[in-house]
Amino acid sequence: MKKRDQIKMTAEEERKFIEEAKTMILVSNGRDGYPHPVPMWFVIRDGVPIMSTYGSSQKVLNLRRDPRVTALVEAGEQYQELRGVMIRGRAEIIEDRPVVEDVQVAFAHKYAGGPFPEGAEDLIRARAAKRVAIRIVPERITSWDHSKLGGGY
Repeated sequence: MKKRDQIKMTAEEERKFIEEAKTMILVSNGRDGYPHPVPMWFVIRDGVPIMSTYGSSQKVLNLRRDPRVTALVEAGEQYQELRGVMIRGRAEIIEDRPVVEDVQVAFAHKYAGGPFPEGAEDLIRARAAKRVAIRIVPERITSWDHSKLGGGY
């Protein structure tokens, strides 16, 4: 059996690993052809990552020009601990205010917890005014979990 086949995560392992992650690296293609990687907070909606950022940000300008992206979640410090999921696909920019507001609220629950004081959700929703959501539509997923090698190389 090839080492690649040994370390590949199952679909369920990939799902769980991504859902537990706090940050995803989003890589868009810059105007000059160079990759533009940025760390992003995200939530999972309908089985795919969705993020939010300012509509005028460089990553959004890049995605309007070329929607191809790579997204990466990784963990581990020692070789035998390395795990990751890389998603190649297309980014959809969502400008629908209620969707963006819902993503902002989902971020607050994921990253700050709750319960929230009365009125807090309204303030969170208000932050969506100049933002868009970015939905990653996967075309290819690659994963690895070196712990499956049993500590060996």
